[in-house]
Amino acid sequence: MQYDDRDLRKLQLLELRILKEIDRVCRELGITYFLDSGSVLGALRHGGFIPWDDDIDLGMPRADYDRFVAEAPAFLGEEYVVSTPETNPHQAALFGKVWLRGTRFATEETIEAGFDQGIFVDLLPYDALSSDPATAAKQRRDCRFWQSVSYLSHAKSIVVPHKGALGAIERAACGAAHLATRGLYSPEKIVSRFNKAATCGNDPSLASDELVVMAYATYEPYARSMMLPTSTVTFEGCELPAPADPEAFLRQLYGEWQKLPPVEARRNHAPVELDFGPYA
Repeated sequence: MQYDDRDLRKLQLLELRILKEIDRVCRELGITYFLDSGSVLGALRHGGFIPWDDDIDLGMPRADYDRFVAEAPAFLGEEYVVSTPETNPHQAALFGKVWLRGTRFATEETIEAGFDQGIFVDLLPYDALSSDPATAAKQRRDCRFWQSVSYLSHAKSIVVPHKGALGAIERAACGAAHLATRGLYSPEKIVSRFNKAATCGNDPSLASDELVVMAYATYEPYARSMMLPTSTVTFEGCELPAPADPEAFLRQLYGEWQKLPPVEARRNHAPVELDFGPYA
């Protein structure tokens, strides 16, 4: 589907509603979090959402992430769902999500996986790379492998990088890999192996000064001092936490972040089914 302007703005405002509740709970519990990825870009370049964007990303140090998924459900109440791959075997993404109960944000992948996802905000745990270069390389390599296996085992309709004949070959290969991974690995095994690799550098005696969202382990690590302690930015009229040096963060992630991309490169994550439920 493609959004019309009213539906996209309605979606953004519901995501903002979720974000405000997450912010409230984190303040009550003393949990550190910060705007991440395109949400930081939107805050600095647009003062809120990137106009064509349709999601919110939040980062948390691993210890704060673990506290949030354990304690936040009791503070958020029945209106919200905190979903993680540990609690939901149909979830392919190896990080947390908070969504509004009674809504639906369905992609081809989530439908195939039987993952009944609502309108959501992503929670991305940050782990430390090991200070040993060989261990750090293995850590990132293993995390890339297990996140890929998770996506392939949950759905065969994976978005591939090419179109035409090459894209058809890639899609066929993904379909074959889907069947193979489902036979070889249970969701519990995938999550366990991923978490073991992701967190192996968090012991203070082993940790480097570099942080990574291990579900996106191909990205270059961020200096801890770039991320923490948090700064404050304005997002949709709200003062919210951001990385310690948000401009340096954006330069590393996007390069010339102040420059608007051409219209044809302005992408989002439009689902195949969108239902606002009781919030319509």
